[in-house]
Formats: sequence, C-alpha cells, structure tokens
Amino acid sequence: MSETRWLTACEQEVWRAFITAADGLTDQLARQLQRDSGMPYTYYEILVALSEAPERTLRMSELAGARGSSRSRLSHAVARLEEVGWVRRRTCPTDKRGSFAVLTDKGYSALEAAAPGHVTEVREKLFDVLTPQQVEQLGEISRAILRGLGAPTPHCPVE
Repeated sequence: MSETRWLTACEQEVWRAFITAADGLTDQLARQLQRDSGMPYTYYEILVALSEAPERTLRMSELAGARGSSRSRLSHAVARLEEVGWVRRRTCPTDKRGSFAVLTDKGYSALEAAAPGHVTEVREKLFDVLTPQQVEQLGEISRAILRGLGAPTPHCPVE
C-alpha cells in the first residue's frame, strides 16, 4: 500500500479557498435565481442543457450525464418541470425503456426570462472581479481539472 501524499500547508490553503469560493459562487447563483425567477439552480441548468440541444431535446440518460446527476434525481427534477409545463417527456421509438426530455415553448420563455439576471450575477460575482489574464488562467485550470475527472473539456471560441 502506498503512503498517503498529504497536502502541504500551501496546498491546503488553496484547496480550502477553492472549495469555499466554488460553493459560495454556486450558492449566490442559486439564491439569485430563486429570488428573481422562483427557479432552483438545478432546474435552470436542465433548461439550459435542453435549450442548447438539437430540437431542444435530449435523451434522459444524456441529460443526466451532462448535468452530472443520477438518473433518479434527474427524473424527479424533470417530473417537477413537467408539472409547471416547462418540459415534456417523449418516449424513445427505438428503445421502449428510454425517454427524451423536451424543452417546451413555455420552458424556453421561463429560461429567457431568468437568463439576464443569472448572467448579470455570474458576471458580477466571477468575471468582473478577475483580470482578463486571470479569466484565461481560470479557463486553463478548469479544463485541466475536467481532464483529470475524465470529463469533456470545452474551449472558448476565438474572439
């Protein structure tokens, strides 16, 4: 059995600052969405994923993967979104066990209404407090972490 590689004092400080910042940012964004749009952050992320998908439709298993969520948790969230008319499910014609989540026009409208406040909060709490160089570094660091997790690594379009 290999020996534990404990964090140095500096690594411990960076780890705690990172986790506190990430949790704090997510909490701020969730509170803003709930306050201004009456929408939980998780629902917003589901609506965004569907809005970016072809025909605003994703297989439930793909949506769970894109959200990093368990299928049962996602299924519960989609059921709530169905109740308010923002999403509907459609059965898969080739696989009777599979189903699709489809963003409705009403759901798209709810997303359009929530997006400006959310983007403003992201800009104020993240991008406005960083220099352009720090934004670039944050992107590089985030992609490195995603690679370490075996997750897809998006790249910024050339501006």
